[in-house]
Amino acid sequence: MATAPGHLLGQIIGNIMEEALAPVLQGLADRHDLYLDSKGPRPEVRRGSLVTWTDDFGNSHDLDFVLERGGDAGKAGNPAAFIEAAWRRYTKHSKAKAQEIQGAVLPVLAKWNNVKPTPAAVVAGQWTAPSLKQMRSSGFVVLHLHFPTTAKVFRDAGIDIEGLGEGTPDDFWQEQCDVYANKNDAEKRQLAVELRIAHNEELRDFVDELERRVVRTIDYVGVTPLHGNSSQCASVGDAIQAVQSYSCGVEAAPFIRFEIRIAYTNDDVIQATFGSSTDAVDFLNTFA
Repeated sequence: MATAPGHLLGQIIGNIMEEALAPVLQGLADRHDLYLDSKGPRPEVRRGSLVTWTDDFGNSHDLDFVLERGGDAGKAGNPAAFIEAAWRRYTKHSKAKAQEIQGAVLPVLAKWNNVKPTPAAVVAGQWTAPSLKQMRSSGFVVLHLHFPTTAKVFRDAGIDIEGLGEGTPDDFWQEQCDVYANKNDAEKRQLAVELRIAHNEELRDFVDELERRVVRTIDYVGVTPLHGNSSQCASVGDAIQAVQSYSCGVEAAPFIRFEIRIAYTNDDVIQATFGSSTDAVDFLNTFA
C-alpha cells in the first residue's frame, strides 16, 4: 500500500530532524567519551540498520539515538541515554505520540535501570502542553522545537509544512514531497543544517540538560559483604580489589552476598546484589 502524502511528508521532516540533531549529540558524545548509536550498519552489534533494544520480556523497541558508555562500532556498551525524535502536525495526535515515545523508551529504561540511563525526546510540530508534561513527568528531558521557526526553515527551502489546516488535500502534501524529492543531496543536507542553526539556542539548552543528567563521575563505591563490615572505595579499581581479596569462607557467619552501591556526584545511585565475587567483579568491570 502506498504511503499517504501527508504521512510521507511527516517521515521526511522526521528524517531531517534526526539529521539536524545527530551532530549535536555527537559533539556531546565526543566531549565525554561516549558512543552515539544511530540508524545505520553496525554489523558486529546488530542485524540491519535500526537501533533496536529489547525489554525484559524480549520485546523489540526501535529507537532513534542511544548514547552508550563503553561502546564502540564493534561492541555494545551500557546505555547512558535513549533519545527519540518525533514530528506531529496537529495537536490532537500529540498525546498519542507522546505515549508511543514512552512505550518505546520506558520498557528498555526499566531493563537497564541498574545503570540508570536518561530518557530524552526532541519533538517538533504542534504539541499540547499536557503531552509534553506527560513525558517530563516520566523523567524525560524534552525539547519542543518552536513550530513557526521550523515552518520558516522549510518554507525558505520551498516546502510548506503548515498546509491549509486539517482539511489539506493530499495533492497539496504531494507537491511538498515532490519539491523535497527534486532537491539534490547537498540541498537536502543543507536543509538539516538550516534547521539546526534556526534552533541553535534551544538545542544548546537541551544538550546542557542532557549533559547534566548523563555526565557523572563516581563519588564512591560501597562494597558490603553481608557478614562483614562495609568498606568505601574511592574508585572502581579499588572496589574490584576489595571484592577479590575478601574471603568468602565460613568465618563468624557464613557468607551470603555482596551488596554494592555506586554513588555519583550528580546524586545518582546504582545498587546491586551478588552471591559470588565473580559476578560482583563482572558487574563492576562494566563501570571501569
